[in-house]
Amino acid sequence: MTASAKKILSWTLKAAILGLAIWFIYHKFLKKNDDLNQFKALITNLNRNHVLITLSGVVLLMVLNWFLEALKWQYVTRKLAEISRWKAIESVFCGLTWAIITPNRVGEYGGRVMFLPHRKRIHGLFAMIVGGFGQNLVTNILGLTGALWFIYNYLFNYINAIYFGCIVVFIAGFLFLLTLFYFNISLMVSLLYKVNFIKKYHRFFDIMARYNTVELLNILWYSLGRFLVFTLQYYLLIHLLLPQISIIIIAMMVFTFLIIQSALPSLDIFDIGVRSFTAANLFAYVTSQQLAVVACVSIIWLINLIIPAVIGCFFVLKLKFFDRDA
Repeated sequence: MTASAKKILSWTLKAAILGLAIWFIYHKFLKKNDDLNQFKALITNLNRNHVLITLSGVVLLMVLNWFLEALKWQYVTRKLAEISRWKAIESVFCGLTWAIITPNRVGEYGGRVMFLPHRKRIHGLFAMIVGGFGQNLVTNILGLTGALWFIYNYLFNYINAIYFGCIVVFIAGFLFLLTLFYFNISLMVSLLYKVNFIKKYHRFFDIMARYNTVELLNILWYSLGRFLVFTLQYYLLIHLLLPQISIIIIAMMVFTFLIIQSALPSLDIFDIGVRSFTAANLFAYVTSQQLAVVACVSIIWLINLIIPAVIGCFFVLKLKFFDRDA
């Protein structure tokens, strides 16, 4: 392919990504912002300074959340290439723009690895899997702990102690195996070697076996930090609208909500409907103000995903799809 053809194709791809992202954002948020209007109505009678401080805190936590993710991305890719902290930030935000237009956020992988050297991009996909595994492990440990708390406090009357004990044993066993597998992630590489048509691509996925225990533990610390930031965001907004709910209850309900949410496949931009439905039904056990909970979920969705995706649109323009393109 000639240099001019690559240049044309590169800008066509960038325009397509930006066009889809802008259309989805407009269609879902700017055109249908009922939840945002609902949130405005709920805070009308609250102290303005309190509201501004809370919202500012949630926005700052969003920045911290994605900064931690950028640090984690920089950390997991250092075995492939040394990328600057700023380039890691650019890649994370660009990935978020791709994520909102693809099922289960798979586009996030493509958006990020485009900022790696051309010959390291496929390797980067497997490095990202390691980082994602760490995040999922943290989500499962804390989320399933919250789920057990929820079952014990609100569903125990519908099951007997034996069933609950079986659930505890099953979850404990599952978490033990998941943790064991994470810290022995080289087993995944061994399994891939047994698949004939995949084995020949071992040079790409061998990267997963190169992380030692200390490095895997550090990835977990980044992941734990992000999970706690999520939880604090939900706490601040829910406490703003529903101050009567204690911090322990909010934290455990959020833990439960996040594990349920992580198990539901969806398209990011349409995910808000699923999130709202899940949160409303879950929090119905602790409050009759489901509208307030839905409003909180919607605002966090806007702050954590839509705003970063808009920012990421600017970084899409910096993508290089080929070794040498504009």
